[in-house]
Amino acid sequence: MTTSTDPGQMPIDEQVAILMQGTSYGDEETKRQMAAELRGRLMEAQREGRPLRVYCGYDPTKPDLHVGHTITMRKLRQFQDLGHEVTFLIGSYTSLVGDPSDKNKTRPLMTQQEIEENARTYTDQAFKILDRDKTIIRHNGEWLAGLSLVDLIRIAQNFTVQQFLSRENFALRYEKGDPIFLHETFYALMQAYDAVAMNTDVQVGGTDQLFNILVAGRKLQVAMDQKPQIAILTDILPGTDGEIRMSKSIGNAIGILDEPNDMYGKVMSIPDSAMPIYFKLATRYLPDQVAEIEAALADGSRHPRDVKMELAREIVAIFHSEQDAQAAEEHFVTVFQQRELPDDMPEHRLTERVGLIALLNELGMVSSNSEARRLIQQGGVKLDGETVSDLRLELEPAAEPRVLQVGKRKFARLAS
Repeated sequence: MTTSTDPGQMPIDEQVAILMQGTSYGDEETKRQMAAELRGRLMEAQREGRPLRVYCGYDPTKPDLHVGHTITMRKLRQFQDLGHEVTFLIGSYTSLVGDPSDKNKTRPLMTQQEIEENARTYTDQAFKILDRDKTIIRHNGEWLAGLSLVDLIRIAQNFTVQQFLSRENFALRYEKGDPIFLHETFYALMQAYDAVAMNTDVQVGGTDQLFNILVAGRKLQVAMDQKPQIAILTDILPGTDGEIRMSKSIGNAIGILDEPNDMYGKVMSIPDSAMPIYFKLATRYLPDQVAEIEAALADGSRHPRDVKMELAREIVAIFHSEQDAQAAEEHFVTVFQQRELPDDMPEHRLTERVGLIALLNELGMVSSNSEARRLIQQGGVKLDGETVSDLRLELEPAAEPRVLQVGKRKFARLAS
């Protein structure tokens, strides 16, 4: 784990190794170029006695975040711990357009009210990773709202239509004859202007931001007589399936607001093959620590189960606490490894006959009736260890307590 320090104290090669960990650019030559530019900019900043100006932009498209959203925040925290200046930029204006980078169709436009409501929760969640006292919070509406049509034309004259059509998602849509709306090209221009407005040294983003950061941002900075920013592009974290990008809509996400037991259990469900990228992207581990884990897994000196438990402890500790992580591990061992029911399961007193679906909602074990029906149909609900398949099942007070289970981690004891 890194600790906060003056950027001049840690050797530059060590800083580069930490900051380039978990990055990807599609080809090794570009990665070597960015590492070399980062090294040069760090040396320059050291000579000038100043920190690097670093930022990452976040469009508040949804009110809550999952671990995949925090990968770039983890990179920002590394810059903070090395003594550099970090800006958490809320895309109050870019959100109005919508980022087409990872979409094969037009993203629905958001209203200003939706953006403001979501943005209110973003910063509090971000501070589970970032140092609150060292983070600058800005909104890109500060400068984008003041641009005139002439300003936009002058920005746009630095780019060609062919550059945008060469982007994979646009190219696929163009080939299929699907619409590409003109406003979608504005997004890269607006994000590029963010870098110009803040005169940044480094922009952090996911690999899906390669065009916006590495091409548009750097090109516009040069056109505006600024030094081009270094692009730090992080790999995309797979979900609990270990393959597909983490997404709540797909159902493979680990929410950063998940309860410790649930979070720990979800991490333990990822395949062994995904552990290295989780250690690189989602933990506080330094490159040499990650290398040791990879070596131990490769030579068999550590059992994958034990390594995964270490990973689960680390992730729960990041978003909750060390004590919560230890308690979650004890719960997991009790429930899953020893196949015992948890001692601390909540108790609910049944006083009258009630439908199973209504009860699941009342206990907060599901978020909706439709989720309850889906879980029952998929065999995800058990009563006293037996799978329930009857959607119309009704429960009534019984002489002996009964145990209701949803999925692998949610339990309730039903008493009369």
